[in-house]
Amino acid sequence: MRLLHTSDWHVGRTFHGADLLADQDAVLAHLAELVERLAVDVVLVSGDVYDRAVPSAEAVRVATAALRRLREAGAQLVITSGNHDSAARLGAFAEFAEAGGLHLRTTVDALDRPVLLDDEHGPVALYGIPYLEPDPARLALGVPEARGHTGVLTEAMRRIRQDLAGRAAGTRSVVLAHAFVTGGAGSESERTIAVGGVEQVPGSVFDGVDYVALGHLHGPQTLAEHLRYSGSPVAYSFSETARKAVWLVDLDANGFAGAERAELPVPRALATVRDKLESLLEDPAHESLRECYLSVTLTDPVRPLDAMRRVRSRFPHAVHLEWQPDGGGDRPLRYADAVRGRTDLEIAETFLADCRGDEPGRRERELLVAALETAGRANSDRKDTTR
Repeated sequence: MRLLHTSDWHVGRTFHGADLLADQDAVLAHLAELVERLAVDVVLVSGDVYDRAVPSAEAVRVATAALRRLREAGAQLVITSGNHDSAARLGAFAEFAEAGGLHLRTTVDALDRPVLLDDEHGPVALYGIPYLEPDPARLALGVPEARGHTGVLTEAMRRIRQDLAGRAAGTRSVVLAHAFVTGGAGSESERTIAVGGVEQVPGSVFDGVDYVALGHLHGPQTLAEHLRYSGSPVAYSFSETARKAVWLVDLDANGFAGAERAELPVPRALATVRDKLESLLEDPAHESLRECYLSVTLTDPVRPLDAMRRVRSRFPHAVHLEWQPDGGGDRPLRYADAVRGRTDLEIAETFLADCRGDEPGRRERELLVAALETAGRANSDRKDTTR
């Protein structure tokens, strides 16, 4: 049996305000091409199909089209809910969808009831663990003493191993789970699932099964041969520099037989650039960045006016801009240190210089003096009134 492991589609998510639905649709369509070309039997989606609990109509359309293409390409689908999904909404028609080859596992009471599929070597049991919010999950699982993600996932896996032990000898097993497993590398785009400061669970929690298809972290990575993250199919932060991919996992008569990485197309590349504004707009060396989603750091000594509009006149897909003047200090200064031993005028002048990168001029300094004197007189008048 050949599995395609993907996760964290986050359909409907934007990238610094840029609509990604067309990019998501294109990459998810490529998954269907992989299914058909590489004879994939089952597609595993380990949570976060959508980016929000109540997705837009357009997001639902894109996700539905992706699922339809995967099914038409010949694969069965097993999907769990992630921390961004509404488990109830995602699994609303699970019983009906199962008849058409779409197996939704979004409830706690179904996590130890596998999807059973057969190949020439016999049965494969595919268990879907939806994202488990610790407090409600420990009550639903009947383990009120369980603590954090480790506690509830330990109980979930105990139930799965118990079910698996009662099945025919030689039954191979796959688990889908949405969690932060120790050893995984996060990025800037995952929403924290920390509870009481602890969000990671040890990989040993998942011992006893042939393959674990993990979701939540957005970079493809291998924690153990049988324990992997596929990552998201599209980049959702500038920290995601690794090429996006899925895992093609093969099961033979003895269980896990290997996994192969299949890289995904990049609808629009990400890039970062650091330069002065005029150089950014005129230097031919930057021409290759024109079609990228671009993060710009301007280094001009004085903050340029209308900077983003001017940047987008050359780079229409610039989505993020910040100003860090060359030579400026990057170490944060505590308020007490910033004001100690300084007059109100010196503090105001320093604030203005920090905000725009240039000292106030003579006329500006006169306006500051006048404003501070007016404020001082008003404060004095209030004190006299209250006496």
